[in-house]
Amino acid sequence: MTAEPVPAVSFAGLHHRPGEPLLLPNAWDHASAAALAGRGFPAIGTTSLAVAAAVGLPDGRAATREHTVRLAQTLGSGPYLLSVDAENGFSDDPGEVAELARELWTAGAAGVNLEDGLGPAGRHAAKIAAVKAAVPGLFVNARTDTHWAGDGDERDTLRRLDAYQEAGADGVFVPGVTDPHRIAALVRHTAVPLNVLYSPAGPPLARLAGLGVRRVSLGSLLYRRALGAALDAVADIAAGHAPRGTTPSYADVDALGHSVSASRSANSTG
Repeated sequence: MTAEPVPAVSFAGLHHRPGEPLLLPNAWDHASAAALAGRGFPAIGTTSLAVAAAVGLPDGRAATREHTVRLAQTLGSGPYLLSVDAENGFSDDPGEVAELARELWTAGAAGVNLEDGLGPAGRHAAKIAAVKAAVPGLFVNARTDTHWAGDGDERDTLRRLDAYQEAGADGVFVPGVTDPHRIAALVRHTAVPLNVLYSPAGPPLARLAGLGVRRVSLGSLLYRRALGAALDAVADIAAGHAPRGTTPSYADVDALGHSVSASRSANSTG
């Protein structure tokens, strides 16, 4: 028995397909990642909100380093390319962030997402440079939170993106920006692939592709939708109705566990 192959195209290569941005769904455990891979997605991301919520810890507070590494170890041998949401690297020390990057790379990750949290741009640039020096093959997606947690100041956004590109970032991420004109301006300004966060209230995927966006992440959307579907289902049952929506069978979900067991067994035997 052999493990399922990881897609032949590199993770970086998925960001450079003409007219086809990388649609990156974000998983939170083996079952969600395997189910998404089964729908043909060649790359899967993780979502820090789900990692934190699953263990009762706050998101974005550098509280889930070991949980994030453990999830990467679980997903890193899957038949897809893995990008890990690592918050701000869980440290202000570039050396410690570089060590995290080594652990994620060893676990099988092809990419990492590092956010600045609106902290000093120079400090975030130093983290990016340290990661690229330690693990040159790891795709570093440098995120700025100017639109996510700030007021969307255009000058500050561009200043930060410039610093992160100069530090060696392979891609830049501006979650929270949804205005097509601003997105187009960011595409024109950046020399590396631009990643935006999909918003149901923002441009659809085809429009984002037309604007030149190279990567569209779903962030915590799928996880939040899954929680919402669970609440809707129990409300339907309590009201005497059959629950609506898609319900995978017991056997289908159980088979997802068999797939990872087979893959790990094959990897351990050469």
